[in-house]
Formats: sequence, C-alpha cells, structure tokens
Amino acid sequence: MHRSVQDILNMKKERKKISVITSYDYTLASLCDKAGIDILLVGDSAGMVMLGYENTIPVTMEQMCMFTESVSNARNNSLLVSDLPFMSYQASIEDAVNNSGRLVKAGADAVKLEGGSVMAKTVRAVVDVGIPVMGHLGLQPQTTMLSQGYKVQGRTKDAAMKLIQDAQDLEEAGVFSIALEMVSHEVAEIISKTISVPIIGIGSGVGCDGQVLVVQDLLGMYDKIRPKFAKRYMNLSEDIVRSLESYKNDVVSGTFPREENWFSMDDEAELKKLREHIGS
Repeated sequence: MHRSVQDILNMKKERKKISVITSYDYTLASLCDKAGIDILLVGDSAGMVMLGYENTIPVTMEQMCMFTESVSNARNNSLLVSDLPFMSYQASIEDAVNNSGRLVKAGADAVKLEGGSVMAKTVRAVVDVGIPVMGHLGLQPQTTMLSQGYKVQGRTKDAAMKLIQDAQDLEEAGVFSIALEMVSHEVAEIISKTISVPIIGIGSGVGCDGQVLVVQDLLGMYDKIRPKFAKRYMNLSEDIVRSLESYKNDVVSGTFPREENWFSMDDEAELKKLREHIGS
C-alpha cells in the first residue's frame, strides 16, 4: 500500500523530514520508489527536461496525463502528486476541478497548482470534490517567469508578509502541503513553523519540512539549466556520453556484437538444410 496524504501530514506532526523527487518516466520513477522517496512529483518541468521546451508554458493536459500514468505504473510505495499545467486551472474553477480529475484518473493521488490567496477558492473547490491539493508559492514558473524571471522571493518585509498571508490562505482553503520555490530561507522557516501542513522547499533552505529535487538534476543528467539549489549526487551525463561513445566505437570496429550477444539456429543440420534450400 503506497503512502497516503495523511501519512505525509503525520510526518510533519512527528517532525520527520519529507523527501520529494520530481520524476516523469517509468524507469527512473521505479528507482525513486524503490529508494523509499516519500512523494513522487510529476512536474510540468517535464516540458523542459523531457520535451526540450524553453519553459513550462507549452505543456498540455494530455502530456501531463501521459507522464502521470507512466510514473503511476512505476510506484508501489510513494505518494504521487501531479502538476496542473498552465491554463488548465486559471480560467475557471470548473476547469480546475475537471482537469484535476483527469490527473487522478491517470494515477495521481493529489494535484499541485501555483498561486496564493487568489487561488484559494479554486483550491477549496478541488478539495471539496475529494482531490487533495499541494499549493505552490514563491517563484511560480508558469507566471512569475512572464514578469520577473528567476528571482529569489521574500527578500523584503512586504514580500515576506505577502508570502505568509498566501500560505495562511492556502492552508485555510484545505491544501495538504505547500511547495516553496526559491524563497529566502528566513521566510521559508517562518512559514514552516507557523503553517500546520508540510512545507516542501525548492531552494528555500533547511528550515522546510521537506525538500524536492528533479531526479535528472540529482543524477547530473540535465545540463541546460543548473540552478544553485540543485545538488548533484552524480554526474551521469558524462558517464552516459562515454558509454555511448564506447558503443559507437565497438560497432565501427566490429567488436560488438559478440557471440554472447546473438542467437543461433537449433543445430548445424538446420543450417545445412537452409543452405541447400537456398542453393537449390
């Protein structure tokens, strides 16, 4: 039985740190699940990491459902949260509820959407139909990028107070957790201590209740963007390129495949029959 939303809420009560990994495909998600990661997040960053987009804005519901289903097929233990992509929930509450349902049908246990106080009614409507919601404050890639670019949030008193109010309004609306992206660590710690639901940090310091990294960043597989907060535990991109170069050299030189890599007919007699037939 995989983790539930209540399990994640209990982790905060018990002061246990929450591990979150953003993953998009069956192969890597199955390894994350095997490693005991608490939450698998199917982020709309899949548009950049998996599809090569410049940002998350072009990502569609169809694509998010596909990635969600792939990760859902991989997990046995982790809670699965999926992003609602740009303009799948902003235009109307009806859109938000319908598209949240689509992600749940694809295998998600909960959905994540960006926005603070302005999204409180939308969050409440989704929660009211029985779908758990993770909020997202601070840097909001779907919209902040249109006006500000990548900038740390909550560096002034007024900005901090706005974030705190947003978090309180999301808590009241019924979110089971909130992701804080690129928020100053002082403000993130204050929010974590004053909000009852788990706060998951993305470049927001150690004071959060949990942390999230994209698995490709963690493994050193994605080089296009290298954010400061993304700790690399390996540098697989170099290892993968070297392995592919070795493969190419083996193909060119004829050292691959070898006998252990191919298959043979049943016996020499069958081969003799075939040659005689072809010859005739």
